[in-house]
Amino acid sequence: MSQSTDYRAFLPGNWRPLRLATLVGLRWLAIIGQTVGVLFVDWGLGYPLPLVECLSVIALSVVVNLALILRFGANDRPSATIATLQLGYDLLQLGALLSLTGGLENPFSLLLLAPVSVSATTLPQRSTLTLAGIAIVVASAISIIHMALPWDPERRITFDRVYIVGVWVSIVCGVVFVAAYTNRVAHEARQLADALTATELALSRHEQLSALDGLAAAAAHELGTPLSTIALAAKEMKADIPPGPLADDVDLIIAQSARCRAILAKLRSLRSGESGDPFAALPVGELIEEVAKPLEGLGKSIFIEVSDDSGEPVFKRSAGLLYGLGNLIENATHFAKTRVDVDASWDRGVVTVVIADDGPGFAEDLLARLGEPYLTTRARNTAPESDAPGGLGLGIFIAKTLLERSGGRLAFGNAKDGGARVTITWPRAAIDNSR
Repeated sequence: MSQSTDYRAFLPGNWRPLRLATLVGLRWLAIIGQTVGVLFVDWGLGYPLPLVECLSVIALSVVVNLALILRFGANDRPSATIATLQLGYDLLQLGALLSLTGGLENPFSLLLLAPVSVSATTLPQRSTLTLAGIAIVVASAISIIHMALPWDPERRITFDRVYIVGVWVSIVCGVVFVAAYTNRVAHEARQLADALTATELALSRHEQLSALDGLAAAAAHELGTPLSTIALAAKEMKADIPPGPLADDVDLIIAQSARCRAILAKLRSLRSGESGDPFAALPVGELIEEVAKPLEGLGKSIFIEVSDDSGEPVFKRSAGLLYGLGNLIENATHFAKTRVDVDASWDRGVVTVVIADDGPGFAEDLLARLGEPYLTTRARNTAPESDAPGGLGLGIFIAKTLLERSGGRLAFGNAKDGGARVTITWPRAAIDNSR
């Protein structure tokens, strides 16, 4: 049971979070709002503004929306580059409209933050930084190049230059905050969602392998009886047939039946010691031995010590529990210099399993963050013969998630004499209730 898997490979490489319908819908909303605002100022308030130019800029967005829908369809999911280009256009279109209606003197200049916030929550960091730069350039341009703010012709309104600079600074600060903080929060949320998806897929894969294992054993059991009948009938035929071609064919049948029995014996050995139920209960010592046995060929010694106390806890055998424990033991094996110790102890209240190795241990500055997805927790084993990987990535996150689902709690630390220690603790009540 090897746990060395590139879990990112489970995730779709062409995953695109935004549908074209979402971007187009937001643009329709902007078009309606801009049109109502322009007409209300000109017709409702009677403030003069370049109505034809403003409506022309708005009409351009209508053309863009219709062209995108006709070309790609509403259900298309554009790439990050195409989505960035669309949001960049929205910034330029809004900048042109603001330039015709007062520039930064227009209170709607705050809407320059909208495309940046959309990018920060859905697109990669590079796209967000690009759009943030465009927003700052647009804000700087319309602070200098703009027409007068539509206002009552009979009343004069002027804005001090210091006020305009203050508005510019506030927009720039808003853009930087949205681009940096919001994008970081959204990135972590996406990372966690991807990691949980990888966890579910890895567990599903392990459960499928476990089910296939049981199916092979069941097939071996069911085929054993008819195969024995065929072999017995062939032997009886051989006793009644004189030497010749027909006798040779019977010998061939007997030989191939023996070969089939050997193959079925191997299939049965896949589930040796089990009743055929993939979720049978088994003592903690046997559970550890089961997950550690496939790792004995990695060149490190694995020592298992089980308490002599009576009342050994019995776990419900689940794919998640096997996968989580196996992952932690394999990680310890990869980073160990020569040996890994797995100790199991219990009392009336809790069951504790400690996995320790004599490797470099966990980095002290990352101990508090262990269990987070995509976190490299230990340096490469510096032993000359070591081929251990340079980090744990999603493996420890998946192991932690699966073991916590079984009721366990994990604690990470380093031994005083070096090496890493992972302590897993289950309440006895959680184990008993699961069975």
